[in-house]
Amino acid sequence: MSRVIEIVAGVIRDTGGRVLTVRKRGTAAFMLPGGKREPGESDLETLARELREELGCELSSATHLGTFDAPAANEAGARVYGAIYLAYIAGELAVRAEIEELMWLDPDGAAPAPLAPLLETQVLPRLRHGHSSVA
Repeated sequence: MSRVIEIVAGVIRDTGGRVLTVRKRGTAAFMLPGGKREPGESDLETLARELREELGCELSSATHLGTFDAPAANEAGARVYGAIYLAYIAGELAVRAEIEELMWLDPDGAAPAPLAPLLETQVLPRLRHGHSSVA
């Protein structure tokens, strides 16, 4: 049985419908911003903290999109179990903490870089079928 990594992540969209993705230092795959819960944190507390730490922005509100699982992008043999939220933010985005790069991704287009399996096989197909949120 594979190890499970529980995360909370946010789908942040711009006015053109593109989705914000991040690439952590030392990795190749782009993924949604977010991360692991600290003890006692709720999903939204985790998401707000991660967005502040990684991108320097504040979470204004969020709506649960779904909970998905897929092979982990950066940890061989592990699976990611992610609570995914459509996230609305305030403030300017900036690369911070372990984030190396930001990329805005057209959910209907071809990916210009490797994507984390959770994003590619679970979240993007869901977004293509009617969930449109703008940050």
